[in-house]
Amino acid sequence: MRIVLQRVSRAEVRVAGEVVGRIDRGWLALVGVARGDEASHADYLAAKVAGLRGFADEAGKMNRSVVEVGGAVLVVSQFTLLGDCRAGRRPSFTESADPVLAETLYERFIAQLRTTGLTVATGVFRAEMEVELVNDGPVTFLLESR
Repeated sequence: MRIVLQRVSRAEVRVAGEVVGRIDRGWLALVGVARGDEASHADYLAAKVAGLRGFADEAGKMNRSVVEVGGAVLVVSQFTLLGDCRAGRRPSFTESADPVLAETLYERFIAQLRTTGLTVATGVFRAEMEVELVNDGPVTFLLESR
């Protein structure tokens, strides 16, 4: 699995013009599932997102997790994160997981995040979505399960 994690002051996702997920302070997690990924990968990354110290403490140092600051997470599926652009001009998506597996692991990732007590909003799996965000910092991390 691959996640682009962005610290946001607010973010929302719309499908067909309708807001389906919205958060204030927290993380926007763009999630791609790769062929060969397993439940353990989703569990590992959910724990990593919940515990990653990417928010400022009293001294201004990134020393607090999203849980500690009372933030939320907006999770959006994005298979294009697995696109391979090394050859030619058209991305190859052969490393992206089959949609059935991808949805299962995407949902597991969300469920695992929710077990931490976080508020978790989501997009709609396999839908055309518009994502709007205000990146705070900017702070952006790339997380991978392998």
